[in-house]
Amino acid sequence: MSKRVAILLAEGFEEAEAVIVLDVLQRLGVDVVTVACQATRQVVSYHGLNVTADCLLSDVRTTLFDAVVLPGGPQGTVNLAASPQVTEFIREHDQAEKWICPLCSAAARVLGGNRLLRGRRYVCSGDLHHTVDDGVYVDAHVVEDGNLISGRGLGVAFDFAFYLAWRLTGEKEAINFQAEHIYYDSWRVPQ
Repeated sequence: MSKRVAILLAEGFEEAEAVIVLDVLQRLGVDVVTVACQATRQVVSYHGLNVTADCLLSDVRTTLFDAVVLPGGPQGTVNLAASPQVTEFIREHDQAEKWICPLCSAAARVLGGNRLLRGRRYVCSGDLHHTVDDGVYVDAHVVEDGNLISGRGLGVAFDFAFYLAWRLTGEKEAINFQAEHIYYDSWRVPQ
């Protein structure tokens, strides 16, 4: 049975992070659903790209996905962090031990800002970790702690996506093939 992943989008999301994760996961047979965390499915990205999400958060409020991905973007993460519905959606998935996967500023702003890191190790972009007091910042590209997988930012979006695909599917050969095919030989499933 295919794994299902929700990518949460809000006005100002980092489009490259969202699309890279979506592309890699779909290539590896993961069912990805883009979720608009606002009143309409039309979401404008950080650089002005108009995107139509697959559904609204209200449409999937009671659905449990195998993973929830939170792309960065300065305004996008502020908007996600400000939404009680997003916070509750993440909290429910976290309690169900589903993968919680922030990228870039999302770990600090969305999870840290709502005390959802719960002492776990994480990475985020820049120096945003200085504003977080409920997690342990790690200087790395991708960090896994329990059911939390965080990525530093856009520069490691491929690493982040392949790592998440591996944790979701365990398909080492398929993942390594795709990594070599689209990302050359820079990334491999950890031994």
